[in-house]
Amino acid sequence: MRRSRLLLLFLASVALYWLTTSCGGRERGEVSFARDIRPLLTARCMSCHGGVRQLGGLNLLFEEGFYDTLRSGAVGIVPGDPDHSEIYLRVTADGAGKVMPPTGARLSERETDLIRQWIAAGAPWEEHWAYVPPVKAAPPEEGLHPIDAFVRAPLPALHLSPAPAAAPTTLLRRVYLDLIGLPPPLEVSRAFAAAPGKEAYEKIVDDLLASPHFGERWASFWLDLARYADSQGYQKDHLRPTMYLYRDWVIDAFNQDMPLDSFTIRQLAGDLLPEPTDQDLLATAFHRNTMTNDEGGTDDEEYRVKAVLDRTNVTMEVWQGATFGCVQCHSHPYDPVRHEEYYALKGYFNNTADHDLTSDFPRLPLQSRARTQVLAQLESKVKTTKLSDAAIAELEAAIAELARPLPVPVMQELPDSSARVNRLFTRGNWLMEADTLLPQPPHAFDKTDKKFVPNRLGLAQWLVDEKNPLTGRVLVNRIWAELFGRGIVTTVEDLGVQGASPSHPALLDWLAVHFTQEQGWRLKALLRTIVTSATYQQRSRLTALALEQDPENRWLARGPRFRLSAEQIRDQALSVSGLLNPEVYGPSVMPYQPEGVWNVIRQVARWRKSPDAQAHRRGLYTFYRRVSPYPTMLLFDAPTRELCVSRRIRTNTPLQAMVTLNDPVFVEAAAALADRVQQARPHLPRQQISLAYERATAHPPDSFQLQRLAALYQQNLASYQLVHDSIPPETAALETVCRAILNLDEVLVKR
Repeated sequence: MRRSRLLLLFLASVALYWLTTSCGGRERGEVSFARDIRPLLTARCMSCHGGVRQLGGLNLLFEEGFYDTLRSGAVGIVPGDPDHSEIYLRVTADGAGKVMPPTGARLSERETDLIRQWIAAGAPWEEHWAYVPPVKAAPPEEGLHPIDAFVRAPLPALHLSPAPAAAPTTLLRRVYLDLIGLPPPLEVSRAFAAAPGKEAYEKIVDDLLASPHFGERWASFWLDLARYADSQGYQKDHLRPTMYLYRDWVIDAFNQDMPLDSFTIRQLAGDLLPEPTDQDLLATAFHRNTMTNDEGGTDDEEYRVKAVLDRTNVTMEVWQGATFGCVQCHSHPYDPVRHEEYYALKGYFNNTADHDLTSDFPRLPLQSRARTQVLAQLESKVKTTKLSDAAIAELEAAIAELARPLPVPVMQELPDSSARVNRLFTRGNWLMEADTLLPQPPHAFDKTDKKFVPNRLGLAQWLVDEKNPLTGRVLVNRIWAELFGRGIVTTVEDLGVQGASPSHPALLDWLAVHFTQEQGWRLKALLRTIVTSATYQQRSRLTALALEQDPENRWLARGPRFRLSAEQIRDQALSVSGLLNPEVYGPSVMPYQPEGVWNVIRQVARWRKSPDAQAHRRGLYTFYRRVSPYPTMLLFDAPTRELCVSRRIRTNTPLQAMVTLNDPVFVEAAAALADRVQQARPHLPRQQISLAYERATAHPPDSFQLQRLAALYQQNLASYQLVHDSIPPETAALETVCRAILNLDEVLVKR
């Protein structure tokens, strides 16, 4: 039995190799530069012959570098002639000082043979897959949902088969958490369990896409990329109390299903549009989330430059999946981007009026659409509703407050007469300026054959041009990762040479082209396409065979299963307990946190706990201070937002259990859940426990689960009956059970 399993694993590994490394229509037996040679050279040669160092005059980063004459007079690669190609001669040489690489293990006979075959075949160069514009291939099987056709095609070769559909309530909870970030109401889960089906499911999907909570869930994802915070960062970390208007803009943009090309242009260059609206200007706060350093003795120009470089790096990471910060001091170590190209790109952001002032100049008085709508509602209420004088006075005070626009940091271009000269920094040192460079995109990334205006608007238009090879892929890959826990390219932040290869390249390209050219860049349409596939709806149960062959679910033969985000864990506890305040939009709030947490910050402001109604808002609205973020969020892997974060790395630590068992919001949620089920099923503890479990998981417990929870109840009841307390023993025991329920894997994990 073990021998047969090992044989099966070996065959699966062979299939995995060919499936992950095959390139287009190239024959299996033919050596491919992209599949066989570049990964080998990147792993073994690039540290000495890449963007940082070019020992001996050999640069393997760019095509021409392979065929150049070296300092020794030899030629790196002579197409068709391996015996006169210095690279081949050195990797097969004998003797110290001649063989390459000079340290570590020699290349294997198979590896050197691949190099020889490639050179003998004419040494054909191939671009990295991500820099080639995507082509929408036909799904490999008709009659299936396109996603299912692409996903199922490689499974037989891997001896895998698709998992059956998830249970209705499991699927319902999954799609609720994915689309709006909240668990389903009890009545919805019961109705769907009683009458599941394609039409019922698609009706639920459409309702969720239309929910105002949709924008909150997807804003949470975006704000990590935007490095949104309510403070300036660095040591003093002064507050930015009006920055929440940008968050309002993001929530509203997602709720309105703003096409992501327009979403991109407005955030990068809304102020440069022909007739920008206040909302266009507000959107540019995306790049005013950079940090400001008010520390005494710092140079404002130095930190202005740091902000400009951050905007350059963030733009390329968010929209191009590129590790562009690597090019600040030298050419990219692995990707074909020259040092000069980094500073040409920097030129797009080098001409804005901000310059590291505590005031966050320039700021404009602006309103979010949400504030404007609330203001209109209050004004209408005063006019149309009969109210007491006191109520009218209270409303008028609120109207006066809302009618006052708030100053928000925005992007603003300097006039031509004050325009800065954009220069290269030698080795990344801002004090060592060199050549003057005009703004332009990196050559390897630019497949548009178009000329764009050399400012932020032109850059944004280039990013969303249909011939840009990366933007569509990067965005759909990010969305896929949000739903499945990992992207089709696992390294969502890096689609470059050092990034992971796509597990399903044809699917990635199909989604990218379909999203950008046929769905009009609309996120809701993309999400509907994905969540209505059988691939998304599969059961996530892990079998022994699947664990052995595909432990990370790279091949998607089962549904997604991973822990919820920091915000979702808190939001879910508040939701199932009935404490959640569903109010959408508005200022940041301060739920409970221990006294003195902010005392570590030099510029000490006070954390003033919000009233319960506000403290029980979604985690998205929790006040975000960079030097001291909300502790519960940090423990569940939320970033500090000092930098752009494309991918939260999920950890599993004992401190997380301490939070969900003892943090006041979870204790309060458990008490509220206990009270809720006691009122629904008075004097029936087993039914109370069953109802609490159902509210938390969207399905009733089985007999074993109910038996274990009932035993926990009885054990605690006996203990509490010996203690004289103001809380009845039955209530205290039920609260303990509810705390245990909120800590179950089935509650903290999306299945």
